[in-house]
Amino acid sequence: MDTLAGLLDGPRARGAFLVRSLLTPPWSIRLRDESPLTVCAVVHGEACVLPEAGGVIWLEAGDLAIFRGPDHYTVADSADTAPQVHILPGQECQTPEGLPLGLMTDLMAPPGALGVRTWGNDATGGTELLTGTYEAHSEVSSRLLATLPPVLVIRHSAWENPLIGFLAEEIVRDSPGQHAVLDRLLDLLLIGALRWWFARQDSAAPGWYRAHGDPVVGPAVRMLQSDPARAWTVALLARETGVSRAALARRFTELVGEPPMAFLTGWRLALAADLLREPDATLAAVARRVGYSSPFALSSAFKRVRGVSPAEFRAAV
Repeated sequence: MDTLAGLLDGPRARGAFLVRSLLTPPWSIRLRDESPLTVCAVVHGEACVLPEAGGVIWLEAGDLAIFRGPDHYTVADSADTAPQVHILPGQECQTPEGLPLGLMTDLMAPPGALGVRTWGNDATGGTELLTGTYEAHSEVSSRLLATLPPVLVIRHSAWENPLIGFLAEEIVRDSPGQHAVLDRLLDLLLIGALRWWFARQDSAAPGWYRAHGDPVVGPAVRMLQSDPARAWTVALLARETGVSRAALARRFTELVGEPPMAFLTGWRLALAADLLREPDATLAAVARRVGYSSPFALSSAFKRVRGVSPAEFRAAV
């Protein structure tokens, strides 16, 4: 598993919140859900994005926007339209005055009122948005999300992807297993967009991503990520990649930005932190899965790097 796969692995990628919005001006939605990642595609019409940091971003049909949480932002028909709806954590919908949305159906219909997974203020609205929100936090995905801008926009003229149209067709279906189908489509759309974006960042892309294309460091990174429980050493990793220890250490540090064993420690502890979120996982089991010889060894590394013990981390989740 690599960092992109880790973003979509396990329960973090399942049960994502998906909704279709049909809108006619004036409309404005304030997003305060603090979700770690949200994908928004414009199927028809246009939309105006107002990030918390300021500025205005216009989206047209076919454009895709990826929002990195927990920053708040507004999506509207115009920068001058005041928010009519606030989306809070857990996808709770309220008016700006804090009233439940169901009491203000003249402004925005409750989810589902306009059809399967569909809401908005007009069933024939000229603007159609598809929004997919990943609500679960993940230590593995945070290594990826930290490298993204607060709002990443991919224009339809630069990246033509049929998945947006396919997702628009599938989101309104209510067939058996439909949630799984939609989750997988959202995953494909997201990972395709991120791969496209990272591939065009050149030197600005994170080191671990650039390293995947290197004939020596790429295999080394993949081995560490796919089998973190193995008793890795620089000598073993060098032997597996067919180069000397010195050459591997130098090249790895140059491309990734940290030595191989430091990278491995960070990856192991990110995996451990995600596993600790699972209520039935014991510290001993987590230690074995991520390559530590004992719970004590994992606890020591966790406390040294993250500043809290695994027990303290789990209690704070």
